[in-house]
Amino acid sequence: MNVNRKLKNLTITGIMAALITLMTAYICHIPMGANGAYIHFGDALIYLAAAILPKPYALAAAAIGGGLADLLTAPMWAPATVIIKMLIVLPFTEKKPKIVVPRNVFAAVIGYLFTGVGYFLAEYVLFENPAVLWVSLSQNLVQSVGSAVLFVVFGLALDKVQAKTKFF
Repeated sequence: MNVNRKLKNLTITGIMAALITLMTAYICHIPMGANGAYIHFGDALIYLAAAILPKPYALAAAAIGGGLADLLTAPMWAPATVIIKMLIVLPFTEKKPKIVVPRNVFAAVIGYLFTGVGYFLAEYVLFENPAVLWVSLSQNLVQSVGSAVLFVVFGLALDKVQAKTKFF
């Protein structure tokens, strides 16, 4: 990979990490319950990063963006978030000329599973209460479905102007 491509990928990674942080911590940030959890739609931008950036860069954008958002709003969740957000990147592909392809739409469903199970385990470790499973799964369902819808909307808009082939 040439130096210009690496620089472009690093720049997009930094921008995506910043946007993920803002979308997660401040835009559509809805606190839920007394455990510091919240619903957000920052995962939509993680999905977008996963669909446009090579894996190592998308993993970094997800971990940095999600981790910083939690450090700013609910620090106890940051270690789990860094791991979970990196996991939700894995099923996506950036190798297609379009963002919204069947694999990436399906990857958002898998993202819900990683998110639901990951935060359930984190809540169980933090609070030692198996009853949190139902609360965790329902909160994460709202967050994941909303993020998937926003990802498709953003992705279709970017696909319409052929942004991936022109800029990424």
